[in-house]
Amino acid sequence: MATSEPGTRPTTIYSVAQLAGVSIATVSRVLQGTGATSAQVRAQVLQAVEDLEYVPRRSARSLAVQRHDAQGLVVHDLTGPYYSELLMGYESAAGEFGQSVIIVVTGQREDPERSVLELASRVDGLVLANSTLPDDAARALGRRTPVVMLARAAVPGCDAVSAENAQSARELTEHLIAHGRRRLFFVGDPEGSPDVQERYRGFTAALSSSDASAVGPAIRVDFRELSGAKVAAQVMGHSNGPDALVCANDELALSTMKALQRAGVKVPDDIAIVGWDDVMTARYVSPGLTTVRQPLFELGRLAATRLHERITGAPVAPEPRILPTELVLRSSCGCPETDDRDVPWVTS
Repeated sequence: MATSEPGTRPTTIYSVAQLAGVSIATVSRVLQGTGATSAQVRAQVLQAVEDLEYVPRRSARSLAVQRHDAQGLVVHDLTGPYYSELLMGYESAAGEFGQSVIIVVTGQREDPERSVLELASRVDGLVLANSTLPDDAARALGRRTPVVMLARAAVPGCDAVSAENAQSARELTEHLIAHGRRRLFFVGDPEGSPDVQERYRGFTAALSSSDASAVGPAIRVDFRELSGAKVAAQVMGHSNGPDALVCANDELALSTMKALQRAGVKVPDDIAIVGWDDVMTARYVSPGLTTVRQPLFELGRLAATRLHERITGAPVAPEPRILPTELVLRSSCGCPETDDRDVPWVTS
C-alpha cells in the first residue's frame, strides 16, 4: 500500500477502486495486466494509481501479482547506430536472465507518460532512457515498480547507469585547442538530452579555462544525419566562422563533414570536426573522425542487469554506475592519419 502523511489513513486498493469508479477486481486485473479491460477503464485505474501514489503491499504482490518475465525499455527513438548497439547489449543480458524485452518509443507518442504507465502494468520493471519521462513522473513510478534510469541523472528511489560525458568532452575540446583552434562551435541541442547537456558542460569548461572562444551560442539541431546540411549552411554563413566543431554525436559530425566537403571546405585544414560515440563509419571515412568511444553495448547490458537485480530484490544502488569513455584520435582534428579499421565494432 502507499505511504501516507501522519494522521491519515493509508492508501489501499479500495481507495484506488473508489477514485476510479470501478471494482477492486478490475483494479487488480489492470495492475496485474491480466483479463480484459477497456482502454478507458485501464486509463481511469492508472490515473487513480498515479494520483494516489498507490504502491501495492509487497507481501500482497508476491501472492497476487503474476511475474511477467519481461523487462520494459523506454526510449525516445530507435534510429541511428546509438540505439542499435545499446539494444544489442540490453537484449544479450535480458536473454541470459530468461526475460523478454518490451520496447516503447515515446518520440512520436501523443501521451508518452500514459504509454509508460500502461507498459508498467505488463512488465516486472522499467528502464527509462534519456529524456523519455520527467523526473517527477519517474520518481512516482519508482515507488511502485523497479526503475533504472539510463543515460540520465538519478532520481530518488531509482537506480541509474550512464557513461561518462563531461570530463571526456572537456579533454576533447582541450585537444582541439592544443591544435591551435580558437573559434569553436558546439553542434547539437544541449537541452535535448541529459548526456548531451553534460558534454556541453565539458565543452564550455574547457573554453572558460583557455583563450579560445565559442562563436555565438551552440548550433541547436536534432541529433540526426539530416541536420548536417543545416549545420554546414550555418557555419558557412558566418563572416568569421568557426575553425572547429564539437558535435554531440557522430551522426552530426559525419553528415556535417560531408556537407562541408561538398562545398569545398577542407577538413581539417579549414575546419576541424569531432564527434561522439565512435560508430563504425567513423574509422572508414576520410579523414577519419576523431571522437569519443562510449561503451554502448556494455551500457545496455548493465542497464538490463541492474534492472534484473532490482526485480529480484537487490537494494537501490546509492550512487549511479558510470562507465568510462575514451578519446579516439584520428585525422579530422588535425592528428596524423591512422588506420584502426581492425578495431572490433562490438565487444562483450
